[in-house]
Amino acid sequence: MPHNGAQTALSPMCLIALAWQAHPDQPLVVAANRDEWRERPARAAHWWEDHPAILAGRDLQAGGTWMGVTPGRRFAAVTNFRDPSDRRPAARSRGELVSGFLLSDETPAAFLARLAPRAGDYSAFNLLVGDAGSLWYYGSREGTVREVAPGVHALSNHLLDEPWPKVTRAREAMARARGDADLFAMLADATPAPDAHLPDTGVGLERERWLSPILIRGEAYGTRTSTVLRLGAAGGRLEERTLDAAGAVTATAAFDVPFGP
Repeated sequence: MPHNGAQTALSPMCLIALAWQAHPDQPLVVAANRDEWRERPARAAHWWEDHPAILAGRDLQAGGTWMGVTPGRRFAAVTNFRDPSDRRPAARSRGELVSGFLLSDETPAAFLARLAPRAGDYSAFNLLVGDAGSLWYYGSREGTVREVAPGVHALSNHLLDEPWPKVTRAREAMARARGDADLFAMLADATPAPDAHLPDTGVGLERERWLSPILIRGEAYGTRTSTVLRLGAAGGRLEERTLDAAGAVTATAAFDVPFGP
């Protein structure tokens, strides 16, 4: 798929499925694909040298991240809201929202309440932030800070649980999953949606088709990493797979997340 000067319509982390307080021994399970331009420099998940409490990938262009976790049980992830008319090169990087929450000591609700009045500093976004006791969501287009109810949810490039085909498939797969193998299989699903079920986000039918699978293949833009995160009562584990343009796994890394006091 060519660039066509439309990079603003395609931004990091285009699918997040999660089970929140749905399993007695694992309060949070997350399966996510990061979709991005392949030319944008990034580093795979690692413990950050300048902020050792953050486990996350890193955008080497703007310095932020798309999803991360800390030993203090803090979790955050962001997606863009797909709108090709929202072209603001001077807007602040949405990746700083994730790292900002991970580095803060505010509650999720307080962080989002403070963010809401300045959401316009960023291109449109959806942000999930959580700690040991709560998970909250703010979509800048919706404009409402709200707590995420226990259960299975999914988020792409519209509002939380918007019934796009890939969101529906991800929620159903998360509900059925019996382990990481099932979740990575879901993240590798490259099945396109039928035209009749495609959303109309203003990018044109050809691009809607191309973006409709959970796994997006492409030489210039596509799914670059798949990540599964599980947070239990005593600690967590994050596994990340790096993918090439055809969707094949080129590298795998796994990390334990020991919880502090």
